[in-house]
Amino acid sequence: MSDSPEPEKIAERANGDSDNTSGVKSEIVRKLIHFLIALSPLMASFNRTFTLFFLLFGTVCYTVFEMLRLRGIKIPLISMLTTLASRPRDRGHIVLGPITLGMGAFFSLMLFPPVTASVAIYALAFGDGFAGLAGRFFGRHKPAFLFGKSIEGSLVCFAVVFLTSFLVLADLRIALLTALAAMLAESLPLEDYDNIVLPLAVGLVVHFLL
Repeated sequence: MSDSPEPEKIAERANGDSDNTSGVKSEIVRKLIHFLIALSPLMASFNRTFTLFFLLFGTVCYTVFEMLRLRGIKIPLISMLTTLASRPRDRGHIVLGPITLGMGAFFSLMLFPPVTASVAIYALAFGDGFAGLAGRFFGRHKPAFLFGKSIEGSLVCFAVVFLTSFLVLADLRIALLTALAAMLAESLPLEDYDNIVLPLAVGLVVHFLL
């Protein structure tokens, strides 16, 4: 009897490796998009009105492109990035992540003063972004109260938001409470809508404590 693996098992292993590689690429692309939203406070410091318009216009354009993609009309580069960044749950649907990301930054800049908006957007960009990467690559402990997310990711979210908040505000108490609010918001089972809830929660905490 041959000791060589059966063809079916080899194919399954190859498919598993391919899916894992695709998942890693998707996660990296999603988080790079997350990190780019951190540029919006800098843009707003030069021209707040233009930045708000840019975020809103970009979100509307992306939504239209997604509707076209679902109808089989692909937009060069945009549709490719969207497909690459999509999760299994997004198949056959509009990929909501970039939409809620743009809206999270838009609402933060619209509702809060510049410093508060900056803290909120940095929490969204880096806190949520690095939490996703940590959960993806290092998350091992996923208790029920975190709704499928990992303790490792939540702790990274807390640490990153604390650091960015403290660097902006130089206030230890507010940085701690801001990090706690971000960690709690990130742990909720909101899927892509945490891109809106997290920065608004952080912004409200900072707004009432400053």
